[in-house]
Amino acid sequence: MQDFRVETFLTACRTMNYTRAAEELSITQPAVSQHIAHLEKAYGARLFDYRSKRLVLTEAGRLLRDALATMAHDERMLRERMANAQSGAPVRLAVGMTLTAGEHLVAAPLADCLVRHPELQAVVRSGGTGELLGLLDAGEIDCAFIEGFFDKSAYKWDLLRTERLVCVCAPGHEFAREPLTIEDLLDERLILRERGSGTRAVLEHALAAQNLTVEGFKRASVVESLGVIKVFVERDLGISFLYEAAVRRELNAGTLRAVPLAGPAIEHGIAFIRLAGSVFESELQGLFDEVRALADETV
Repeated sequence: MQDFRVETFLTACRTMNYTRAAEELSITQPAVSQHIAHLEKAYGARLFDYRSKRLVLTEAGRLLRDALATMAHDERMLRERMANAQSGAPVRLAVGMTLTAGEHLVAAPLADCLVRHPELQAVVRSGGTGELLGLLDAGEIDCAFIEGFFDKSAYKWDLLRTERLVCVCAPGHEFAREPLTIEDLLDERLILRERGSGTRAVLEHALAAQNLTVEGFKRASVVESLGVIKVFVERDLGISFLYEAAVRRELNAGTLRAVPLAGPAIEHGIAFIRLAGSVFESELQGLFDEVRALADETV
């Protein structure tokens, strides 16, 4: 059974703010401090420090967070499995998906997998990479398919596939001169996802490798919806960088045009992540193996 002080610690890890943790748990801030102090005494190590007035986890705190997060998640799953065994209800499985990975790569094979397993009842949460990592750490989802960057040492993960980020424009878009490199596009209006999006993070990482930034473009528009970005680009409002899988239908139909650029392709992996050390690892690994096999059949 999960100790209430463990819940306090994990909430503080997620919010990185004692006041916000107290508000979420409906307790006082001194109570949060007391719970953390109790755990620090029990484990003989400081769990949090302040750096430049910001709360940060110590190395010991990170180790404890990873271990306790997995324990809390497993306890929740165990309780649900026991209740299901009594009632015969379907087994709940909470899956997180970033928008591009979910809509264009995972939804179809996951649906096929669920058809094969009527004993599973999926709950799907969508969001940015950072948001889904927070839900995973909090035990609110069991696993996630993400396209952004994450600490690979902190999670158990597998690669679903590697996807290419391509520059797209309207079919009739006219450049001042045909671009050969990303630098040649800086006078264009760039339409991109919001901060926290995996697609944006991959683009920013690729730009940084060439000493470029999003701010280097003459104009930029932030749009949170992938569908709206595609409509804007089709209407020649600007250019964008999107995963090839997300625009394959539009490229084939001719409503969008890929802009070929010299240099190495911008590629990034779509990963399936879950908490390390879970007693339900074999079940989650089996889910991934089946989804990956079904996804490969659709390529």
